[in-house]
Amino acid sequence: MIDLYTSNTPNGYKVSIMLEEIKLPYNVIAVDLVNKEQKKAEYLKLNPNGRIPTIVDLENENFVVFESGAILIYLAEKTGHLLPENLGNRSEVLQWLMFQMGGIGPMQGQAHVFYRYVPDKIEYAINRYQKETFRLYQVLDNQLKYKEYLVDDFSIADIATWPWVRRHLWAGVEIEKLFNLRRWMENLENRPAFQKGIEIPFKLDREDFSSEKAIKMGENLLI
Repeated sequence: MIDLYTSNTPNGYKVSIMLEEIKLPYNVIAVDLVNKEQKKAEYLKLNPNGRIPTIVDLENENFVVFESGAILIYLAEKTGHLLPENLGNRSEVLQWLMFQMGGIGPMQGQAHVFYRYVPDKIEYAINRYQKETFRLYQVLDNQLKYKEYLVDDFSIADIATWPWVRRHLWAGVEIEKLFNLRRWMENLENRPAFQKGIEIPFKLDREDFSSEKAIKMGENLLI
C-alpha cells in the first residue's frame, strides 16, 4: 500500500497515473496548495522541498520518496513494470524521463509563470519560455515520427511527459502543427489509467482549471 500526497498538477498526475497503470493500491492524501499545506512542518518532514508529490511506501518500512521522477523510478523498480531491465533500453527510457524533468517541466513551468501568474506581463520572458517549450515539443514530435511511444514500449517516460504537454494551452503554446505529438497525446488520453489519474485527488472541470483558485494554486507552487 502506498500513501500518495498530491494535488492537481502535472507532477502530481504523473504518480497517480503510474499507480493506476501498475494497479498498486494507494491512499490519496490531498495537499491543499492554496492554503500552503505543502509548507507545514508535518509535511516538510516527508518532503523537505515543500512540493508535491510525495509517497510513503507502507510495505517498505514507511519509506518516503519525493520528486516525481524519482517516485516513478522507485515504483517501476518496486513492481518490475514500465522500466526495462535491458541496460540500453533502460537508459533510453531514463534519458527521455530526464528530458522531461530537466527540460519540459522547468521551461513550461516558467511559461506558466510568466504567461499566467505574473501580474505585470513581461513579453521577453513570455516569448522566451513559450518558444523554448515549443522547441522541446518539436523534439518530442520528431522522436514520435515513427514510434507509438517515446521509446519502443510504453514506459515511465510517457507517463512523466504527457501531463505536462496536456497543459500546453495553459502555457499559451499551440501544438496544432505537431501531428505526431498530437497522435501520441490522444493515444495516451484513451488509456483508462490516464483518465483516472487526472482525477486524483479530485476531478477538475474547465471552470476550475481556469479559475482564480487555479491561478492562486499555481502562484503557491512558486513559493
